[in-house]
Amino acid sequence: MVEKLTVIFFIVLCLLLGFYLILAPWDMLFGRWGENYLLAYLSDRSGFPSIRTTVASNWFRGAVTGLGVLNLVIAFWEAANFKQSVAMLRGKITHEDS
Repeated sequence: MVEKLTVIFFIVLCLLLGFYLILAPWDMLFGRWGENYLLAYLSDRSGFPSIRTTVASNWFRGAVTGLGVLNLVIAFWEAANFKQSVAMLRGKITHEDS
């Protein structure tokens, strides 16, 4: 039972993280992507103001969105191979058996 819950929680985590990483850079719901307090603090304290410019750029937003898509792919793959993942956690299947 613990193994099933572990896989289910992992799938839910990947789904939520994937949706967040896809939406956060582009949507105003989460605030302006390039103008948040932590980013301003980091760029001021580090002495590299180019950090803020880099994070606010469209290619960086696209890279973050790509990580979100990758998380969704992992979640769907884990859901499709649910039984095999549970069996691997139980120790009944090794990589040589599959």
